[in-house]
Amino acid sequence: MCSLIALAACSKGEPQQADIIDRPDYKSSTGIFDIDALEALGRVGGAAVSPDGSKVLYGISYESLEENASNRDLYVKPIAGGDSTRITRTPKSESSAVWIDEAHIAFMYPDDNGKQQIWVMNADGSARTKVSDVETGVNGFLFSPDLKKVVVIGNVKYSRDAADIYPDLPKATGRVIDDLMYKHWDEWVTEIPHPFIGDFDGNRIDNLQDIMADEPYESPMKPFGGAESFAWSPDSKKLVYTSRKKTGMEYSLSTNSDLYLYDLDSKQTTNLTEGMMGYDTNPAFSPDGTQLAWLSMERDEYEADKNRLFVLDLASGQKRDLTANWDYTIEQFAWNPNGRSLWFIAYYQGTAPIFSIDAQSCEVATVAEGMYDFSSLAPVNETTLVTSHHSMLRPDELFLLAGTDLTPLTDVNGYIFAQLDMPRVEKRMVPTTDGKQMLTWIVYPPKFDPTKKYPSILYCQGGPQSAVSQFWSYRWNLALMASNGYIMIAPNRRGVPGFGTEWEEQISKDYPGQNMRDYLSAADDMRKEPYIDTARMGATGASYGGFSIYWLAGNHNGRFAALLAHAGIFNTEAQYLETEEMWFANWDMGGAFWEKDNKVAQRTHSMSPHRFVDKWDTPIMISHGEFDYRILASQGMMAFNAAKLRGIPAEMVIFPDENHWILKPQNAVMWQRLFFRWFDRWLKPSEQ
Repeated sequence: MCSLIALAACSKGEPQQADIIDRPDYKSSTGIFDIDALEALGRVGGAAVSPDGSKVLYGISYESLEENASNRDLYVKPIAGGDSTRITRTPKSESSAVWIDEAHIAFMYPDDNGKQQIWVMNADGSARTKVSDVETGVNGFLFSPDLKKVVVIGNVKYSRDAADIYPDLPKATGRVIDDLMYKHWDEWVTEIPHPFIGDFDGNRIDNLQDIMADEPYESPMKPFGGAESFAWSPDSKKLVYTSRKKTGMEYSLSTNSDLYLYDLDSKQTTNLTEGMMGYDTNPAFSPDGTQLAWLSMERDEYEADKNRLFVLDLASGQKRDLTANWDYTIEQFAWNPNGRSLWFIAYYQGTAPIFSIDAQSCEVATVAEGMYDFSSLAPVNETTLVTSHHSMLRPDELFLLAGTDLTPLTDVNGYIFAQLDMPRVEKRMVPTTDGKQMLTWIVYPPKFDPTKKYPSILYCQGGPQSAVSQFWSYRWNLALMASNGYIMIAPNRRGVPGFGTEWEEQISKDYPGQNMRDYLSAADDMRKEPYIDTARMGATGASYGGFSIYWLAGNHNGRFAALLAHAGIFNTEAQYLETEEMWFANWDMGGAFWEKDNKVAQRTHSMSPHRFVDKWDTPIMISHGEFDYRILASQGMMAFNAAKLRGIPAEMVIFPDENHWILKPQNAVMWQRLFFRWFDRWLKPSEQ
């Protein structure tokens, strides 16, 4: 392994001004939540509380269709009350912004070469100083509590290229591959992230050293790991990092990551979670440094196992599962500054409240809940924190939670929603085929009239173990769909978190089973309502939701009049050999299709959606991104070809520059327009 990081002289000065993507002057001409309104919304996030607890730093992003890009600027607001102050107005996004002390903020911003670097500025946005010059760019950072050290996430070379093997062929482009995990999520794995510790004197980061030098392992873990993978001890003498120290096929088959303690003085590394076989992530020292908390999954190869909240006593080495008697998976947590308890967020019965857990008694208490999902935790003091929440009807805004009192801190998008007549969300309990009750969200169009008949769409969730809570999405936006005149049906089918471990785990190795019956139960329950036009019901979903659409296409028995699948699995046998994270396929599908004695795997593959194409009879639209290496675009192409060969009305859109998601603004708008064009064609024929 060789380091690609070099540090050069730092620079100062304000960024060159250019056309800045900024808050639009949005005015609704219809009063309906439409695609234009969705694209005009400011995206609020990244709240960080100042060390003295007096201010909160946050960012707002806006998108520009014309420039096909987005931009994020930073704001500071007094927690006690008062107006927000915008502290950056730049043509490119400031990201990962944190307080260094009460007077200074660190953040990431591209240099003149387009590489992300670490910058520092005054709390009012003045005196921007570039303090790093990392040749390959910075992926993330975390300053030590004493501000004398910083861990920088940088890339190191991983795979061999043509010139490494045959120097006389410098223009050859072939990749030589001899093991698995040669691609991941949306990239060919040619580099991997490593943690570099450097010195910081307030003006410059120097002496960066790779603490995993010559180790061919990732830290943080791809594809989504970042600064949350690291934790400094309060005395700044030790760093905990997360890594799955495996490569190739072994990496592709295992989720066993560990927490490693690196001692800056001795340069020794200790595995703190040896023998704990699942994912161990998100380390956080207690305020006094005597304990370490983290999220831990129990079983290897199971990426959706229950996330337990563990605490390690660093003196005795004793590990305790604080949530052993809590039957829900933890999404995120934060130490209370008193060191005696922790706050956490978990999906619970259809929403995501904030809870508190006592670090000794393990008693859990609900701190805040409502018809929304909390999405962040930034402690202020022992009784107060800054948080954010969203719902199916509103994106994230910041709030101050003092005890149990919730006070808005921002209202970035209030001026937009004040112009709109929004849908209504209702909780409905649906009986399932095995005698249980399933929470199903129903989203009604604005000005819903129960004496009229409406087209409807069944929403099928991805994951498969992802929550159908009060989520907000900028693409799978149920409020937008309802505002276009559809009643949206969103079941919390088997496999989603928030209803206990048994409910969540049932879907594993049962893709074509009970969760599909749950979908049909929700559709049938709504079909009984006089306002549902039973001849105009559609279904849609992405990823596992796309698999669901392909499977329902051959098994819905006339319930649906139109279907739309994005990034779905069509052929499980092909998927087993095309995907990259083999632990996922092994756990959820039960194994390989050639394992003839493996009854679970044989059942999964015998029930693959492609085996029911002979029963397809419903118009279907398919979309996929060519950078999707989790579920290859070939899956969508196979499904489209099958539909056309069967004489079924079908349409396909392939995005050559998108991954599992559709992220670029113009592509996102194009997808939304095609979505409504397709469903309007088949579910609103009188309007065409």
